[in-house]
Amino acid sequence: MATMRIRSPSSLKSLLLTHELAFLFLVAVTGVLGGLSAYFWHQTSAESVRINILIGSAQQIRSDLFRQIKEVTRARLMEDPKAVTLYTDYSRRIDEGFNELRRHAVSRPEDIAIQSMQRAYRVIQKDMNNIFSDPYAVREARIMILNPRYEERVVGSFEEAFKDFEAMLSARGDELDRTIARWTRFAPIIMPIPIVLAIGLLLFSRRIVQKGFVRPMTQVVRGARIMSGGQLAHKIPLDGVEEVRDLAQQINTMAADLASSRDALIESEKQAALGALVPVVAHNIRNPLASIRAAAQVLDVVHDTSELQEAKQAILATIDRLSRWVSALMSYLHPLKPQPQRAHVGPLLNAALTLLKPKLEEKAIRIKRRGWGEDQDVYVDVDLMEQALYGLLANAVDASPEGGALVISMENTQEKLTVHIRDCGPGMRFDPKPGNLAPGPSTKRFGTGLGIPIAFKICQAHGWTLDFNSNDSGGTEVVIAAPRATALETLQ
Repeated sequence: MATMRIRSPSSLKSLLLTHELAFLFLVAVTGVLGGLSAYFWHQTSAESVRINILIGSAQQIRSDLFRQIKEVTRARLMEDPKAVTLYTDYSRRIDEGFNELRRHAVSRPEDIAIQSMQRAYRVIQKDMNNIFSDPYAVREARIMILNPRYEERVVGSFEEAFKDFEAMLSARGDELDRTIARWTRFAPIIMPIPIVLAIGLLLFSRRIVQKGFVRPMTQVVRGARIMSGGQLAHKIPLDGVEEVRDLAQQINTMAADLASSRDALIESEKQAALGALVPVVAHNIRNPLASIRAAAQVLDVVHDTSELQEAKQAILATIDRLSRWVSALMSYLHPLKPQPQRAHVGPLLNAALTLLKPKLEEKAIRIKRRGWGEDQDVYVDVDLMEQALYGLLANAVDASPEGGALVISMENTQEKLTVHIRDCGPGMRFDPKPGNLAPGPSTKRFGTGLGIPIAFKICQAHGWTLDFNSNDSGGTEVVIAAPRATALETLQ
């Protein structure tokens, strides 16, 4: 047996319309059931009141009729002057009672029964009128009133009509009671219908919304997050309503375009990097090779042992320098993945200065620390940043004259911690730029010329800034700005 599938709305507008119609249907059904219940109880209550009024009015007519016969007849026999007035009052009250019955009668059988009682009363009323109009009837009435069957004969027809009417009303009352009993019996079944229907519509609406919007939108958000992580080949499923499908399609198309652009950009950057790298590599290899060639040529004409030894050492030193440069280049080109932790910059600077202690003592360079009490926590990979600081401090020490001073200061604000390293050397003959593998020639015998590019790379990987300023009075100032740990936590 095939299972029936719920067809999802094709658009978000249709989805919302379905959702609204479902609850409008619930409101309508609840209103209809409530209205029917209210209408039923109103009708049954009104019918019960009407039947009671009819029974009460009929019984009042009967009561007035019996009192009229007895009291008025006695008053007439006693020749009471108030007999006529009394008779008229009773007649008026009985006529009003019949009018009341006719006003509340709603069916043809009820009208017929009321007319039967009224005709029987008119016969009685005719006999009563004779008592007042015929003097001989008074003497007959005196004889007849003593007869026990008189009252039964006079009101017999009325009593029969009254009992028929009362039986009719009683039957109607019994039917009404049975109807109320049926409604009362089915009420526990009918009353929960709106609740069950509400739960069913809620589940139906929730399923439609989940299937048409929530789950597809969740897939869109998850897919967008995956793509933002760099996996542009990921495809978002085209599910849900039309708007969500269009959004997913647009994101997929955008990701494909970005992937194409990224591949083209990466290829372009590779070519640009190779274009920038080749001259640097050629320059840094050609010079050592020229030195090696010159030293090797000397070996052919020099026979002095000391000169041969000197040429040999020059060749070895040049080869070692070339090896260090290649190692530094590989280190620079290797991707960095910092493992940051909360730490102070001061201990990193002290660690780098400890490694430079022999050079500092050799050149008698003094270290001046300023504002180190303002050192605050930053997020940093200790090993990588120590390497960067060591390279920058080594450059400053090498540039400083003997007996000079190296000023290292810190400035602390709410957002960042700034470190200044100022030497008193001749200043830099070039302007270092991030990503430039050839910032300038190295004047150090054992240098590689890559200390500054490596420092730039490490600072950029941490989200720090690195700047170089030349002082008018001489020397170079290195400025490192690092976001404070508390500022980063506040942004997060």
